[in-house]
Amino acid sequence: MKALFDQSSLKCSKVVTNAYSTSFSLGIKLFAPSIRPAIYAIYGFVRYADEIVDSFEDYPQSELFHDFVDEYNKALKRRISLNPIINSFQEVVHNYELYEYALDFLKRMEADLHVKDYTTTEDYENYIYGSADVVGLMCLRVFVNNDNIQFNALKNSAKHLGSAFQKVNFLRDIKDDIENLGRSYFPNLSNNTLNNSSKADIIEDIENDFHDAYKGIIKLPLESRLGVYIAYRYYLKLLNKLKYADSDKILKGRIRISNTLKVYILTKSYLRYKFNII
Repeated sequence: MKALFDQSSLKCSKVVTNAYSTSFSLGIKLFAPSIRPAIYAIYGFVRYADEIVDSFEDYPQSELFHDFVDEYNKALKRRISLNPIINSFQEVVHNYELYEYALDFLKRMEADLHVKDYTTTEDYENYIYGSADVVGLMCLRVFVNNDNIQFNALKNSAKHLGSAFQKVNFLRDIKDDIENLGRSYFPNLSNNTLNNSSKADIIEDIENDFHDAYKGIIKLPLESRLGVYIAYRYYLKLLNKLKYADSDKILKGRIRISNTLKVYILTKSYLRYKFNII
C-alpha cells in the first residue's frame, strides 16, 4: 500500500535528521505531532542534497547531485519516488506549495560544486537566501498550515532566522570549509583569513539577524513556537561562544556546545516558555 510506503519513507527522513543534527532533532521533538513529519521530510531532503556537494569528494559529486535533482523532478510529476527521502519531500512540496523554495535551494547547492569564493556581498546574500532562508520559509509554510496571512506576516523573521543559523554554521565551520572544501563564504575576509576585526563584523551581522528573527518567533503558532525558540537559544549561545573566542582559536578547531550546556539551554528555555517570559 502507498500509505505504508509513505510512512516508512517518513521514518527514513526522521532517521536522517536524528543522525545529522542533535540540535534540530531536539527542536522537532518539541513540535506538535501534527507538524513533525513534514519538518523531518524537509530536513532529510536538504541534508542529503548538502551532503552530496560537501562530503562525497571521492565520488562523482556532480553526477550524483544531478541524479538526485532528476529524481526529485520526476517525483514531482509522478507523486512518488523509490528514494524514500525524496518521496517524503515531494509530498510536502505539493501539500505546502514549496516548489519555488525547493528550486532556489537546489540551485544554491549546485553552486557549491563549482563556486568556491563569495567575494561580493550580493553573491553572499544570494547564497544565504537559497541555502538557508528558503529552508526557514519552507518550515514556516508548515508551521502556519498554508495560512497566507500568517505566512506573509512572519516570513521576514523566518528568513532572518535561516540566515542567522547558516552564518553561525559558516563561522563555526570556517576551518573545515577553507582547508578541506576550499570554500570561503564571508566576503569580508582578506585572503580567506579570519581576524578579530572581520569576526566582529560577522558577529554584528548575525546578531542583527537574530534580533529580527526573535520578533517572529514569539508570534509563531503554539504548535511550533517552543521548538523554534529552543533552536534559537541554542544557536544564540553558540554565537556567544564564537564572539568571545579569539579568531585564531576558531581557525584551529570547531567551537562546540557541551551536552551539559545543551540540557541547561533546554531547561531554561522551557521554563521561560512555560511562564510566558520569552
